[in-house]
Amino acid sequence: MAREHATEARWDRLWTGANLATMVPGGEPYGAIRGGAIAVADGRIAWVGEAAELPGDPATLAGTVHDAAGRWITPGLIDCHTHLVFGGSRAGEFEMRLNGASYEEVARAGGGIVSTMRATREADDETLYEAAVPRLGNLIDEGVTTVEVKSGYGLDTDTELKQLRVARKLGGARPVDVHTTFLGAHALPPEFSGRQGGYIDLVVEEMLPAVAESGLADAVDAFCEGIGFTPEETDRVFSAARSHGLPVKLHADQLSDLGGAALAARYDALSADHLEYTSEDGIAALAAAGTVAVLLPGAFYTLRETRLPPVDAMRSAGAGIAIATDFNPGSSPALSLLLMLNMACTLFRLTPEEALAGVTREAAKALGLGQDRGTLEAGKRADLALWDIGQPAELAYWFGVNPCAGRVRAGEPDGG
Repeated sequence: MAREHATEARWDRLWTGANLATMVPGGEPYGAIRGGAIAVADGRIAWVGEAAELPGDPATLAGTVHDAAGRWITPGLIDCHTHLVFGGSRAGEFEMRLNGASYEEVARAGGGIVSTMRATREADDETLYEAAVPRLGNLIDEGVTTVEVKSGYGLDTDTELKQLRVARKLGGARPVDVHTTFLGAHALPPEFSGRQGGYIDLVVEEMLPAVAESGLADAVDAFCEGIGFTPEETDRVFSAARSHGLPVKLHADQLSDLGGAALAARYDALSADHLEYTSEDGIAALAAAGTVAVLLPGAFYTLRETRLPPVDAMRSAGAGIAIATDFNPGSSPALSLLLMLNMACTLFRLTPEEALAGVTREAAKALGLGQDRGTLEAGKRADLALWDIGQPAELAYWFGVNPCAGRVRAGEPDGG
């Protein structure tokens, strides 16, 4: 329930009767404040703490006072790795894998990413947009306020720009922040068969300059893997990205250890993602560089992988650990970030607190937004999620359930 007041107030909105999982490290688990309150002004968190410590009567402090009715409030969730914009479907390949084909066999047979490439090239902007809107809606409904969206299914300049353009349109039309990533070095298009170096030339000399000039990308990614691109080719892409002032991130060490994590660290990458085969030296390099390790349990589950990412080494090294859906049509058709929390705990043995940090505080860092959002602290953007739960661990415990009772984005609740 919200009560509006006509008096001049120092804050725009104030939530009382709340339990807060601030996700600020170093104190109580989850940075928890029971019996808390949180105030927002001009889209930012203005005050957070125990309600008993409020500097006055709530009715005189804020223009609108909301009763959270004992709900938990967390930072708005952040999905820091998705491939949300694409054409077509790959349900048939899902069936192939269940009949015994490996991910690599599907890719080498001309399926995989290349099949999505064809469908994405054929689709116009509006078709891609209309397909992406309900996908994004699933994430929004679960308390997500920030989403990363990659290109990488065009594999030519025009289609890569089209994907990024559609992603930007989603962010402008839907109640969510969209951060875009150029992933031209995702797969080798068939017209460059046998000429992988020539395709990297295209990425570096034509695609990246066009993307940089357009202003449509916030970062640059690559797929460094035996079925993707070599460390040397990835290094060329990253060097070009740096010359255009764009930060980098990397699909690294998913199927083998090619030293992708260490390569990402050398470029001070925002994140290195997957990491099932990363060595302890690679993890140490990530931690030293401040590069976030992004774990993607949806892909691990869908591909029925058995090699677990080295979570204990990440903890020992002090590396930040984020969690994301990796939503894509081939290896992670997952549109529930809450389900990823459960999978991260059940499959990778993260604690519920680590998992929640992975979709708030650490996910923000993985997008270069750690100073702006991801925790409930004064000065940060007022992106919040409200939950009908008794304790924060329930967000990772339940699956097939959505306890989200509302979102606040830049200080404004859904629905006004």
